[in-house]
Amino acid sequence: MSNFEISNNGVYADNCREAKPALPPMEERDWLTIEEVFPGFHAGDSLRGVRYRENISQRQLAKLTGVSVQNISAMEHGRRPIGKDMAKRLAKVLNTDWRLLLS
Repeated sequence: MSNFEISNNGVYADNCREAKPALPPMEERDWLTIEEVFPGFHAGDSLRGVRYRENISQRQLAKLTGVSVQNISAMEHGRRPIGKDMAKRLAKVLNTDWRLLLS
């Protein structure tokens, strides 16, 4: 687990070499982007989370969607994009809104 230090200059993690820029004060805006709240987050994280929620393995999801296990894994790890058509196929099996699976 990483340790974090928050200062006016940014957020430092013990496993990072440089500071992440500090966010503007909340008085200047009333929203945060998903990237600001969860740096490094991508659509594959949503896919993995929904798959876990539905208690479906990568192998089962691959069989149900006609997609290879390797492609499911690549999508979950952000190495393969999830297009609109693929998101719709996955969402149908995973009982979720397809837009959740797009970055």
